[in-house]
Amino acid sequence: MGFSLQEMLSHMGWPAVIVAVVLLVMGMASLTVFMERLIALRRSRKQSRQFAALSGSHLHADTVDTVIAEAGRFPAGHLPRLVKAALSHYRHAHETADASSLQVSERTRRFMERYLEDMGADLRRGLAVLASVGSVAPFVGLLGTVLGIISAFQGIASSGSGGLSSVSAGISEALVETALGLAVAIPAVLAYNYLSTKIGRDEGALTAAAGEILDTLEGWEEEEVREHAQPPLSVQRQRPGAQRVTA
Repeated sequence: MGFSLQEMLSHMGWPAVIVAVVLLVMGMASLTVFMERLIALRRSRKQSRQFAALSGSHLHADTVDTVIAEAGRFPAGHLPRLVKAALSHYRHAHETADASSLQVSERTRRFMERYLEDMGADLRRGLAVLASVGSVAPFVGLLGTVLGIISAFQGIASSGSGGLSSVSAGISEALVETALGLAVAIPAVLAYNYLSTKIGRDEGALTAAAGEILDTLEGWEEEEVREHAQPPLSVQRQRPGAQRVTA
């Protein structure tokens, strides 16, 4: 038997073929997730840089609507989505009353904590597939190895001898399944580690951006409080002095 895919498939039994198909499907799934995450992360970084260059210096209390509109032009960027969600919630909280008497910045901060968790889950979408393939594929390959060894012993039983020709087919099945399981698992683990590192950096950058946004919103709130606390300009000072009363 030559060492070619066609020759190996022609000598493999149905159990080994089923295991091989399962491993190939797992490999295709991990490759699809890896490519999708790469494209999504690159698109997000590109649009985030464009939004930061466009609106980085426009964030003021009187330009909230403008920044929200500009953020809506970059739907694939996580930074524009973060800024849009924060400013939209701040504007809504500023215009509505709260029964708990919390400050607008505090309500926005709690919303941002929940939103960052959702954004982290969106960034890590599909990584569970890579983790599962990386951990399960070697065991699936081991299952194929066991099936190949069983096929080898069946060859010995059917031929009545223990020669190499009677066990070569089963041994080749076992080795092919082992190699296929490792070939699927190793790239999946490498892809998972690579994406986890990239996503961890993006999550750190988004957390830092959220902190800067909250600091800006708190500054707006403090400035508004100071403006309301100033006395009106129409109040005039009374001149010191008292009139003398003569007897």
